[in-house]
Amino acid sequence: MLVQTGIEMDAHVYPERSQATTALVLGIVGMFFIIVAPFAWKFGHDELKAIDEGRRPPEGHGQATAGRILGIIGTVFLVFGLVVLAFVIPISVTTG
Repeated sequence: MLVQTGIEMDAHVYPERSQATTALVLGIVGMFFIIVAPFAWKFGHDELKAIDEGRRPPEGHGQATAGRILGIIGTVFLVFGLVVLAFVIPISVTTG
């Protein structure tokens, strides 16, 4: 620990920069543009793994978790939409 003007500071430096904010932003954007949601899921998952391995700062854990969860939700909507389209388009073509 370093002591500077009576305040203790943590001298630990992490080898990689946090991607937690990126995961969160992609998760939020993925709620409106669902094609982005799987990327939020992946970024959030990778960030949480890196935090657990000690390669990135743990302060981003909450943002990474939120991004991953939003990514999962958006991906479920994306898959659901694709399944609906897969059934609606063939039905409308055969009945049209």
